[in-house]
Amino acid sequence: MASQRLTRINEEMRREISEIIRTEIKDPAVQDVMISVVAVDTTNDLKTAKVYISVLQDSKKQEALAGLQKAQGFIRKEIARRINLRNTPELLFRLDESIERGIEMSKLINDVMAKDSVR
Repeated sequence: MASQRLTRINEEMRREISEIIRTEIKDPAVQDVMISVVAVDTTNDLKTAKVYISVLQDSKKQEALAGLQKAQGFIRKEIARRINLRNTPELLFRLDESIERGIEMSKLINDVMAKDSVR
């Protein structure tokens, strides 16, 4: 269970990383796609933070992830400048597939409901 302080840090980092990705990064692999920062999960010692992202275009997911990993140092430096933490965590970017899974499940449920209403 994350402490209240860690929860606030995660939320603030999520907000700042989203802003940095949206406004500061000039890499076309990142700038030309819709990237959402879904969540940030920071360890208790603030050494590492997993940043879960969602990319709208399926064909550009790996390219966007590679672009973010390439810009990791810049993003970390900006986080250190914007958020007053003793240690600025190392950022590990991960793809979050939960939105896509939710859409698939919703479609399956709708299909079953449509078949059931035909009977």
